[in-house]
Amino acid sequence: MKKLLSYFLVAMLFPALVLTSCKDDNDDPTPAETGNFTTLSTYMVNQNLDLPTLLDGWVIDPTLTTAIPVGIVDSAAGYSIPDWVVFDIRSAADFALGHIKGSVNVALANVVTEAQAINNNDAKILVVCYTGQTAGRAVMALRLSGFPNAKVSKFGFSGWSANSAFDKWSSKISDQAVGNANWVNTASPALPVNALPTWTTTSTDGATILADKVNEMLAISEWSVTDTSVLAAPADFSIYNYWTTEEYTSLGHFAGAYQYKPISLAGDIVSALKAENNLVYCFTGQTSSFIVAWLNVLGYNVKSIGYGVNGLSYQALHDASKPNWHFPYHSYGYEVSK
Repeated sequence: MKKLLSYFLVAMLFPALVLTSCKDDNDDPTPAETGNFTTLSTYMVNQNLDLPTLLDGWVIDPTLTTAIPVGIVDSAAGYSIPDWVVFDIRSAADFALGHIKGSVNVALANVVTEAQAINNNDAKILVVCYTGQTAGRAVMALRLSGFPNAKVSKFGFSGWSANSAFDKWSSKISDQAVGNANWVNTASPALPVNALPTWTTTSTDGATILADKVNEMLAISEWSVTDTSVLAAPADFSIYNYWTTEEYTSLGHFAGAYQYKPISLAGDIVSALKAENNLVYCFTGQTSSFIVAWLNVLGYNVKSIGYGVNGLSYQALHDASKPNWHFPYHSYGYEVSK
């Protein structure tokens, strides 16, 4: 009888052990995890923080106030930008070598707290980095944090001075994609439909979740990849081209890349991204850095392709009058402060 009872207990416990071990290995998201994206995205839409809105006027060319149309740089005031708060997010060492008069050296991770210290959400904040790409992440953080007038300085400090010592752009332009079998002019494959990202949070409040996710985004150190590595093996990634259909086919693109414009929370368009290894690219890497920051906040595993197609098929962009870098054409020769 005791032996029979032992067999019975084993028989009862075995299914429970199996179920427990399966649960430990189960990667399926919990209902709470799947709902976090909905909470955040709903809040962002209600606060008018969908990507198309945030992309409106996010970058500015630092031309002179005497130009037509009127710019922002005042040559009579030592080439300062008097109506703007200027955050320079380059390293302290490079800031010391030269910077815009009146600008403040701010670490990327601290841009939101530094802006909050101004105590004016309507302040016009200009963010300057080396090339205009990292600044995209800073400005996205600021716009998502209640500073709608934050903008990126186009081409960063590379575009400020005619001194080649500040030029981080010219060495990056290339036509390496021309003639490469992985650079094609085919039509775009249909956008996939994938599961929305899942992540955990201790909050159920949209505003708090957004603030936490912005800080997480600012802490990401590896948010871009090199164009050369992608050109060598585009099939290793899910690549999204942020161009119009005409630009996508006429200028060429990575083999297998999706034409992906617009990107929006409306109609679940963001579900086109896959779980891992997503890349977004544009003409110069400036727009894609801005977009990728927004997608990172939503929980997507996605990076920007540095310098965009300027590093892949530069001459084609130049000939088509698309955004492209020229030194010293884009470098105004403005004075720098030390």
